[in-house]
Formats: sequence, C-alpha cells, structure tokens
Amino acid sequence: MESGRVRKQRQVLILFLLSGVAQAGWGLRRYFVMEETESGSFVADLAKDLELGMGELAARGARVASEDNEPRLQLDLQTGKLILNEKLDREQLCGPTEPCVMHFQVLLNKPLEVFRAELLVGDINDHSPEFSEREMILKILENSPPGTVFPLKKAQDLDVGNNNVQNYNIGSNSHFHISTIKRGDGRKYPELVLDKELDHEEQSEFRLTLTALDGGSPPRSGTTQIRVLVLDVNDNAPQFEQILYEVQVPENSPIGSLVVKVSARDLDAGANGQITYSLFYSSQEIGKTFELNSLSGEIRLIKRLDFETISSYELDIEASDGGGLSGKCSVSIKVLDVNDNSPELTISSFTSPIPENSPETEVALFRTRDRDSGENGRTVCSIQDDVPFMLKPSVENFYRLVTEGALDRETRAQYNITITVTDLGTPRLKTEHSIIILVSDVNDNTPAFTQTSYTLLVRENNQPALHIGSVSATDRDSGTNAQITYSLLPTQDPHLPLASLVSINRDNGQLFALRALDFEALQSFEFHVGATDQGSPALSSQALVRVVVLDDNDNLPFVLYPMQNASAPCTELVPRAAEQGYLVTKVVAVDGDSGQNAWLSYQLLKATEPGLFGVWAHNGEVRTTRLLSERDAARHRLVVLVKDNGEPPLSASVTLHVLLVDGFSQPYLPLPEVAPERAQEDLLTVYLVIALASVSSLFLFSVLVFVVVRLCRRRRAAPLGVYSVAEGHFPGHLVDVSGTGTLSQSYQYEVCLKGDSESNEFRFLKPIFPNILTQDSGRKLEDIPTLQNNLGI
Repeated sequence: MESGRVRKQRQVLILFLLSGVAQAGWGLRRYFVMEETESGSFVADLAKDLELGMGELAARGARVASEDNEPRLQLDLQTGKLILNEKLDREQLCGPTEPCVMHFQVLLNKPLEVFRAELLVGDINDHSPEFSEREMILKILENSPPGTVFPLKKAQDLDVGNNNVQNYNIGSNSHFHISTIKRGDGRKYPELVLDKELDHEEQSEFRLTLTALDGGSPPRSGTTQIRVLVLDVNDNAPQFEQILYEVQVPENSPIGSLVVKVSARDLDAGANGQITYSLFYSSQEIGKTFELNSLSGEIRLIKRLDFETISSYELDIEASDGGGLSGKCSVSIKVLDVNDNSPELTISSFTSPIPENSPETEVALFRTRDRDSGENGRTVCSIQDDVPFMLKPSVENFYRLVTEGALDRETRAQYNITITVTDLGTPRLKTEHSIIILVSDVNDNTPAFTQTSYTLLVRENNQPALHIGSVSATDRDSGTNAQITYSLLPTQDPHLPLASLVSINRDNGQLFALRALDFEALQSFEFHVGATDQGSPALSSQALVRVVVLDDNDNLPFVLYPMQNASAPCTELVPRAAEQGYLVTKVVAVDGDSGQNAWLSYQLLKATEPGLFGVWAHNGEVRTTRLLSERDAARHRLVVLVKDNGEPPLSASVTLHVLLVDGFSQPYLPLPEVAPERAQEDLLTVYLVIALASVSSLFLFSVLVFVVVRLCRRRRAAPLGVYSVAEGHFPGHLVDVSGTGTLSQSYQYEVCLKGDSESNEFRFLKPIFPNILTQDSGRKLEDIPTLQNNLGI
C-alpha cells in the first residue's frame, strides 16, 4: 500500500462464478450439436430466440463471442441464424469431461445487451477402447481358493457416456471368468475371478484374451492378452499400510519434488519378502507427470502441474514380492490452485476515432477472466484517473469503456488508455492493456484572423496586379474543416468600386491592386474580407482591411497667380521711389500632392537685371532687394521657379513682367502714362486698360459709350484738337481700378480721348488722390502741378 496518499481508482469488482440470467426476458439458452458435424450446419435461430426483426441484428452490430475467443460459431446477420464455422471435436474440446459445454455470448449494441448461451457438444462413438499393454502377466499361487479376485488393467476409451467402455469378457474356460466393477470415479474396471483350483504341476500357464466393449451403436471393442502363471505356494502376499493414499500438491511444486511415499510389507523371508513397486495402471498423462521409485515407493513429479488443466489424479500402485504375490493400493492426488495465472482481457468491440462534442459514447466493450479459482480468480479493473473516460460494468465479466462527456479534439486529439486488471490472489497478478483512442474533428471552430484589422500601405501609381499585402486566418479544426478560403465581402459604400480596385487570392489571402491608384483621387478606403472553412456547415469570420494610398511626387506645382494661360501677360507696376523690400507681387502656387511632396519653395530663376528683385523661398513674395534708380530699365522680365520637396523634386516656372514707373508713392501708386512711340507699345497699353477694366466692365462700358457720343458731337461743331481739362470742354470721368492682382489699394484715374491720335486711344491724364498728403512721401498740394508736368499732362 502506498504511504502518504491513497490513489483514487475507478474500480469494478467482478466474479467469474456468476449465476442467474444475463438479461431480463432471456434465460440461459442451451443449444445442442453433435461433434464432427459439418461446417456451415445450422445450430439455432437467434433472431427468433431474441425476438428481433429481420435486419435488426445487423443494425445493432450483433456478434458472437466465445470464452476462448475461437471463432467456432458464426452469426449470419441477414438471416439471424447461428451456424458452425468449423467441425467440432468433443474430445479435443472437453477431454473426459461430461457434459461438454461450450459457453458463448451474443453481444448487441445500441443499447448494449449481452445474452448468455451454451452449446452442448454431443459425443459420437468415434473411438475404440484401447489397452495400455498388449499383454498382461498375472502370477497366481496354486493354492489360491476359488473366488479369488485378481484386478486387471482397464482399457481406455476417449469417448464418454455409453460410448465409453461398458463391459469386459474373456473366452470361455474352466478356471476363470471376468467381472466388471464400477468405481467411484464412474470408470469400469475388469477383475479376473478364479472359478477352479489351480495345480502348478498339472498346468503352469494359461493364455486368455480380454476384450473391452463400449456401449456405442454399433459397439467398438479392444483386446489384450492375459498370461496367467501358476506359482508354487508362497505363504504371504505384500500388504500396503493404507489401501488409499490421499495427498494435496500445490500446482507450482517444482519438478522432482516428493508427492507421496507408499509403503507395503511382506511377512515372508528371503526372496519372497523382497517387495518392488510399480504402477498397476498408468495412463499416458500419468506416466508423463509422475515417477514411482520401484524400491522405495516414492512418487515424484517429473512434470509441472497445472490446476487449470487437470485438477486431480488417481494412481493404482502394485507391490510385488519375489514369490510372485502382490498387493494393491490407490493414490488420490489433488492439485491445489495457486495464483499463477494473470488476468486475461479480451476486446470484443472497439470504436476509434470518436467524433468530438459527442455525449457519452461507448468506446470499447471488453471481457476479463482469470483462470485461477477462489480469491485467485477475483479481479479488479481500473483505468488511469487523468482521462475523461470511465468503466461501466455490464453483465457477467463484460465492461464498457465510455466517455465521461463531450471530448474536444482541439484540446486533445489522442488518448492512450491503459486498462489494468488485477486479481486478488497472493501475490497479486495484473494485466495491462493499452488502447489508443483518436478523437475525430467536427467543424466547431470558426476561422480566426491573426488580426482584427489590417492596414496596408500602397504607393500611388502602382503597377496593376501588384501584391499589396496579405490577410491570414487559422482554424483549430483539422482536415477539410481547417481548409480556409478567402473572399471580398460586399462593401457598404455604393460609391466604392471595390471589385475594380482589389482582388484576393482565395487560397492564401494575398491581396492585389487591380489598377494604379491615385492618391489625389482616393487617399484611403476600407473593406471587409471573409475567411470560410470547408466544413459542413461552413463557418466563417471577417476582418477589416484599410488600404492607405501613399502619395508619390507625381504632380507639378501649379501656379494660381499670376495666371499663365491668360491672353495677355500680367504686368506688375513698381514705382521707382519704392523702398528696399517693396512687395512687388506674390506668386501663389499649389501642389496636388501631400506631405513633403507639397512643400513648395520659390526661387528667382532668371531676371532682366539680376540683383534688383528677390523671391522669398517660403511664401513666393517678390520684393525689391535695393532702391531703384533712374538708370534701371523700365521693363523687367522675371522667371520664378516653383519647386516641391518631393523625391525627385518637380518644378514649374512662371514669368512676371514688371514695369517701373515714376512719381508713385505708397500705398497709392498710380499707373503712369505710357507714351508709346511704336504701335506695339500702343497695343500693350490697350491690353493693360482692358485688363484693369474687366473688374468693373459694365460700369466702364457705360462710361465709354457716353464719351464716344460726346466726342462725335464736338467733331461736328469744332475743328480737331486737344481738349484741355482746364477749359472744361470734356468733363472728367473717373475710372475705378480695384486692387486686383498684387496691389492692395484701389486707385481712380481721369481719362480723355486724344483727338489727334490716329488710333483714338485712351490716355491716363492724372490720378485722383483721396488724400492730398500721403503718409509715405508727405507731399503737399502745391506739388501736384510739378507731378503733372513730369507726367506730361
């Protein structure tokens, strides 16, 4: 017994010696068949006896199991008939045991039922009696009185019952006859009876034929010769101390051990008193098992005993003296059982694999037995504790191994169950039988993505069919239940053409961009992917995929101001009196890209006069870098480069036209009169006027119509000439030029039509200042005529 703890075991105590019926409504059925019946012969109609319908035996998996697991019987599941699977030899099955019974069980499943039955094997007279010796020698004293009985060795017949030896006889003679006696073991022995006195001198020897007859039909017989020797008078015959010796020998006694010692004595002296011992009758089995010392009378083992094979022996011992006289005794040897047989376990049915998630399920049906007897044959059956299985006793010595509950293959897919059968003998013997139980998969696990959401980064302008990433899911099931296919799920956004954007490999979850993506059109989009296994029914799960389009530097900077697609270039006016750092204009540009690809920088690429203007790198402001002078050219052409911060960087250029004018002061800078000397300069002036007038085109158009009408009237009344503003012939009309472009102030100009001009162009006469004294120059009112002279008015 283990110290410190008591191991809990699920044990079932079984007894081999059980009585009663195996199942309610079914008694112990006995069937009969004669030995040597041909294979395939009908034995019984089990379907009828079990009261089962046709086909029910097959549906419940009926089968026949015998004690020794030999397939001597066969059950036809279609007809329900029990038939012989082979010829039966009663003598081989049971030997001298009568009756010869073969036990078997009928096993049914769903639910489990066990029906006990017996098959009696009848004996046929297929063996003749046989004597162990072809001649027996019998010595008889001549003075033996009539009626003296002399035991003879019996004949052996392997058949039983009436087919065994029933009678003995000898041929007719005047001195002897045969008497047949029956002993306690049921065997019949011959005895020779003296009918008439013998005379050694008259006849010293007789030869008789002894015949043994069995009770078969027809009877069989066997013969042997008896040689009777008539001896001279010998007064005393040997006598044993006991007529019957009874001994018990453990079956595990070693070879050579003493079983018993018989002893006889003879009162005669000399050769007539010398005694020798011999086995009066010795069967083949007795001769192989025991050895008799002819001088000492010791009987010893020459072969190991086996209680389970032969439990007892009967020996006849004869003691003979030198004068020919003999005495007889019997020795009864009982073999004692010891615990020398380990328990046996026989699997009748076994189911593997077992579907997971099934309720209590029968895994195996097995039978145990121990060939020993008494406590040595009682057994305890158990399995280990750490498994979800248990043993349930069934009828007789059958057990069911069942699951305690539903199994989970994902937790454990295989169990190694060790069934231990231990007897209660001393010492205890045990048998262990291991079975491997597999748990089959049921589709009870949904595919699980490695991530609940995936973020994939894709650079725009990608190649079509580009692999942009993968999703992955696992399934704890096995086989087809774990085979996963991937798919794109319908999107909730009706404006997202998902089918034309991405595709997925249904086998490995790889995602591909079907066409080139444009960051400026689509920065990101989301969709769901599904993972579906191949089980029945199929299980699925989904994960969110977010595709982020990374910007590529694929957009040139775009200049918003000054506009480059205008019909006439935009000219910026700068007064020559402008201070250093004067804001000429501001280049405004944008970039369709994002991030650093949209970070714009500005630089002056070309200039008519380098060093006069500069461009701020970060905001595109064009400013003067020094004071202007009279020597600086009036017209300047600036090329400004706008460059992004991408890799590689992209750039665009814009051309600025700057016109230096005299006499303007900040923040009110009038446009100077341009006295064109050539037709090209006149055309530039017209374009400039039209550009400035576009802001208030409707108002300017009205003014122009009014002016044209007045001019036509004056031409009819007066000669051509220049009309002075001071004379008042032509009223001044103010043209408002709003601060469009880069100029932040609004200015008003007085205009008139030059009469002697062939092109009838407008000339800017003078600005109308809202304030006589400006905050920049501080000029007074009397400075206006000087300014007019400078402008040529």
